[in-house]
Amino acid sequence: MEQVRGGSYAWVQPDGGWGLSNAGVVVGGSESLLVDTLFDLAHTRRMLEATAVLTEQAPIRHVVNTHGNGDHWFGNELVSPEASIVAAQGSVEDMHAVGPRTVQELVSAPGAVGDYGRAIFGRYDFTGITPRYPDHAFTGEHVVSVGGTEVLLVDVGPAHTRGDTVVYCERDRVVYTGDIMFAGGTPIMWEGPVQNWVAACRRILDLGADLAVPGHGPVSAVSRIREMVDYLEFVRDETVPRFEAGMTSLEAATDIDLGSFSGWPEAERLAVNVATVYRELTTETEPPSGPELFGCMAALLGTTKE
Repeated sequence: MEQVRGGSYAWVQPDGGWGLSNAGVVVGGSESLLVDTLFDLAHTRRMLEATAVLTEQAPIRHVVNTHGNGDHWFGNELVSPEASIVAAQGSVEDMHAVGPRTVQELVSAPGAVGDYGRAIFGRYDFTGITPRYPDHAFTGEHVVSVGGTEVLLVDVGPAHTRGDTVVYCERDRVVYTGDIMFAGGTPIMWEGPVQNWVAACRRILDLGADLAVPGHGPVSAVSRIREMVDYLEFVRDETVPRFEAGMTSLEAATDIDLGSFSGWPEAERLAVNVATVYRELTTETEPPSGPELFGCMAALLGTTKE
């Protein structure tokens, strides 16, 4: 646990890879707001035990799930029933679409997809999780009063997912970005389009925060979010001519040289990012299935290793 500034804290999981997401606590007066729970009960329990030094005197009364990927909400059931959970409407839809059972099926699948799923998610236990969904959904912007401290929630999605919430504590000039920002890691664009994610990054810069708690990776200067813009625009610019040349999305991803981004962890996420740009270019509304996308990443990773 790190004190970011004032009453804003971060629970940071090194090295920020698959499922190793961050959480946060904003303390205001006699209560607290929790930003996200974690991927399974064991990881969430450890985080809640560590943050108890704060929350014993200022109990968690508000929880924000920044989006609907499981590593940001599967641990919700461990939060006090007295806490109210809020998320963007798009996030709630994603939560109902993909829950712990879906991820368990992925890591139990045969063949290359299951092998890849176990390689990236094998440290987590998805059994015995009872999904606890948000009590309230919002669209646009929403303000939560945490013991008299106003915390601004902004739904900047669809981008990374259908709904992506950034949480801004103006008192401390700290923003919790969810997965709009991966600090030092490769972002993954399940939903898109690219221009929405770029706009989300600019919205974060406009908030006036100095420090950012990213969804994955270390606490950073908020200006570091420009790395996301550079990567996303690079992927779009490299993908379009390959789409126009008639390549499949996997052929395009295999053909792209990531250059300065090649050293970022989880580089195989490029396969999903290219597929999302293809969907935008063809105006298709339905994305490939989860197993198909994980299969593409597994295939690209295998090609890269060769």
